[in-house]
Amino acid sequence: MNIDYRPYYRFTGRARLEKAINSLIGLIEGIAIDGTVNEKELAYVEAWLNENRQLQYSHPFNELIPVVDAAIADGILTDDERQNILWLCEKLMSADFFDTATADMQRLHGLMGGIAADGEINETELRGLADWLYEHEHLKTRWPYEEVESVITTVLRDKTIMASSHELLLNFFAEFTAISESRSVATSHKALSTTAVCAVCPDVTFEGKVFGFTGSSAKYSRDELREIVEGLGATFTNSVSKKLDYLIIGADGNPCWAYACYGRKVEMAVALRKAGARILLVHEHDFHDAVADCT
Repeated sequence: MNIDYRPYYRFTGRARLEKAINSLIGLIEGIAIDGTVNEKELAYVEAWLNENRQLQYSHPFNELIPVVDAAIADGILTDDERQNILWLCEKLMSADFFDTATADMQRLHGLMGGIAADGEINETELRGLADWLYEHEHLKTRWPYEEVESVITTVLRDKTIMASSHELLLNFFAEFTAISESRSVATSHKALSTTAVCAVCPDVTFEGKVFGFTGSSAKYSRDELREIVEGLGATFTNSVSKKLDYLIIGADGNPCWAYACYGRKVEMAVALRKAGARILLVHEHDFHDAVADCT
């Protein structure tokens, strides 16, 4: 960027965001319009990255640029990678990204993190959170408001927080709590089931089942995960549909998760599950436990 433009740069944030993302959307759609993406076309994506590299530490480019970088790192842009980029662009371009509801939802995540920060959750804290939810019912149609409300209502119905319920709450809150950008608070995933992002202590079987994976794994590459799943008699897929039995959510999260808890595939799986599909969302730690039980 020319040094003469720098004094005015900070006043053009929204315009720069819209221009950069609209350009990327058009570029990604354009290079794939014939159904194939070649090396020269990927070079244009690299050029977009280089043009916007100076923004990589500014939000939301710190979410978008790593996703694009990772997608073209191997010189191939798969349909799944293309869909992830376009999904994220649409999210960042939507009015939701800028409105107060987004800020309130991010605040909700912070509230859950603050409540669980000391490893103890009491009835007063839960009732305070329930009151907050009641005062912010405009979030009701947004993920994960209904899930949070459902779990709190279930626990408070018993009028006392049993040890099992306390562990459920800590595990549940951890799914939505971010530390160090996209990394989730590490907790154990033991007994009990929940309607949260991930089931707790899920019953995972392999023979004849269909598995998908989203996010990042510190332990295995995507190809290695495919080999493990197929070696145990299951099918591995990159798409999310009603045929999917398990969606494994990577323990390292994903830089495109604006709320540090979900991405495009999780959003699709949750929508299908609410429509009646029997898709189980499983944390990667539980996946590894299930694999160990089979070997």
